[in-house]
Amino acid sequence: MNFEDLRLFVTTLNEGSFTAAADKLGLSKQFVSRRTMALEESLGVRLLNRTTRRLQATELGVLLYERAVKILEDVNDTEELLSSRRTVPQGVLRVSAPMTFGTLHLSPLLPDFLSAYPQIRLELDLNDRAVDLLAEGYDMSIRIGTLADSSLIAKRLTEMQLVTCASPDYLQKAPPLLQPEDLAEHSCLLYGHGRQVEWRFQRGGKPLVLPMQGQLRANNGEVVRDAAIAGQGIAVLPTFIIGAALASGALVQVLEDFALPSAAVYAVYPQHRQSARIVQLFSDYLRDRLTVQPTHAAAPRVG
Repeated sequence: MNFEDLRLFVTTLNEGSFTAAADKLGLSKQFVSRRTMALEESLGVRLLNRTTRRLQATELGVLLYERAVKILEDVNDTEELLSSRRTVPQGVLRVSAPMTFGTLHLSPLLPDFLSAYPQIRLELDLNDRAVDLLAEGYDMSIRIGTLADSSLIAKRLTEMQLVTCASPDYLQKAPPLLQPEDLAEHSCLLYGHGRQVEWRFQRGGKPLVLPMQGQLRANNGEVVRDAAIAGQGIAVLPTFIIGAALASGALVQVLEDFALPSAAVYAVYPQHRQSARIVQLFSDYLRDRLTVQPTHAAAPRVG
């Protein structure tokens, strides 16, 4: 039996359905259902009676549930006990982070952390997709922006500044851009993971949220930045990606009177890793050391 499959099974019964369990764990319903079926196959017994309205544990399912709750509690208590008694932190820490953010801001911080904790083996995966921490076996993920509701634990590390920008060549040829609603007449370059990208402005102290459409949408900010520099349209990007372009004048800031909210940077990890010592050490280290300051001089203002 796999400990994570036991967690999924216990959570499914606690929540009453695959859908509710998936929502609580930040997983897909299909993944939770598939792993439960795999658990049944590995044990050679039926654990759940499935109907269109509800899930009900079989007699053997109830027995496994009671034992699994105790097993998981014992494992967690043992991990905490050993971690607290261990004088030197050690173990493997698997972390996922966005590509550009990782190279610019995490990379300079890693040598000091590794020197301070030589028994910790850090495996850093730089990838711009939103990974499934539980299914893919990550201990922690660095995520930027608004987080979807889930059972994952999120620790705020720092904040970063967002800027609406475009190239001077694009602005010379494009229609006037005086307020956010004018964006409907412009080519927009979208940076985001989901199907729907929203740009959130402030006007008169009140939020103005615009669902955006554009010819290009990418989950990597450097791709969007390069398209903006090439004159393909207007983008909303963090300063750590476009700082050099703003400083050189390749990009200029627009709609400055309509402020964009700052975006938070989070360390995100599953509930069962909340008490893991190496997870806490790394997230606390990043919180204390990580600052995402604007990397450009005062940007030229347009409009």
